[in-house]
Amino acid sequence: MTELLWRPMADAFLGVGVFVALLVAPFGWARLRWGHRIDDVLRRRRRLAPLAGAALTMPPGCGGAILVVSLHGRGAVSYGTAVAALVATMGDASWVLLAADPLLMVQIKALMLVVGAVTGYVVDALGLDPRADAPRAAAPGVPVLVGAAAVAPPTGPAAPTGRPGPLPGPVPGTAVPAVSLADASRAPVAVLWLLLVVGAALSIPATFRLLDPAALGPALGGVDPSLVVGCAGTLAALCYLLAGRGKQCPADPSDMAGVLRAGAHDVAVVTSWVALAFVGWSLLSATTGFSPADLPLVGFVGVLVAALVGLVPGCALQIVFCGLFAAGGMPVSTFVANALSQDGDALIPMLALQPRSAVVAAAVTTVPALLVGTLLLLLT
Repeated sequence: MTELLWRPMADAFLGVGVFVALLVAPFGWARLRWGHRIDDVLRRRRRLAPLAGAALTMPPGCGGAILVVSLHGRGAVSYGTAVAALVATMGDASWVLLAADPLLMVQIKALMLVVGAVTGYVVDALGLDPRADAPRAAAPGVPVLVGAAAVAPPTGPAAPTGRPGPLPGPVPGTAVPAVSLADASRAPVAVLWLLLVVGAALSIPATFRLLDPAALGPALGGVDPSLVVGCAGTLAALCYLLAGRGKQCPADPSDMAGVLRAGAHDVAVVTSWVALAFVGWSLLSATTGFSPADLPLVGFVGVLVAALVGLVPGCALQIVFCGLFAAGGMPVSTFVANALSQDGDALIPMLALQPRSAVVAAAVTTVPALLVGTLLLLLT
């Protein structure tokens, strides 16, 4: 039972969840500090927008892609820029790959950056924008036509020179109240962050082979601290979501308390789905004798299946897919096809506000996924 159930659960928390926590808070703080500047650059540098849109998705998670999609919904960037971000993003599945193989993560993200930018420029060159009354992107401050009404693009407060200022953000010189973990989070969030701190103290030394947590067992009465803390962390993540506190957090929190809550949400979602993938793979292998070669995830069929799986909105299924890849369940060509095809959580707001654009974008991202996946299959 330990190796079939508890060990995979512990590995999901210590091997993935802890590393998500180590990165999600700094990335959240960076978005809080400089997010309005990124928004302004995308509006002003339109020729670089598809490349910039793809580049914004390089950090793990869905925040960059959601930002670009929201800008497109406001008419601030082109449809090709939104498509570039959707192609280049790996969503929350990128946390899993980052923890499993950081070097491979960098290589695949570099490939996705290039493919995403090229796809975005091609979409803009073809003039593809499925919105019925799609306004052409205008220079900042120039109204765009929507139907018969002229609507000015959203900008921040006017600067003293009369030029549009940056989006609203923290006012320089304004005192920012200190935020402690107890002030920023309710009990479930605080418990999760506490377990993450303890888990980091165990997993980081183990990752660099500075300490074997099992060596602490005799001093703890024979208890394996990694197993206990890892399982407790996974169960805390599951309880956090099941309690209804894991609702989607804003992509750009307005304060550090929001950054911590959003970070806890990301950790809980990724850890829970990775645990499901690891436990499922463990039980499948033990009960049926299945091996990766038995799955329809190899060859061209695997590339096709992976690209079709990527059509499913959201990150849950994609995290499971990445967990299978991390467990050795598919070749890299299959995984790359899924990574390029899937759009993470960024497609969900587009589906709600611009369903036609979202459906076309999902179909468009499948094309480079099939092409690049097949090319990698032939080369490897």
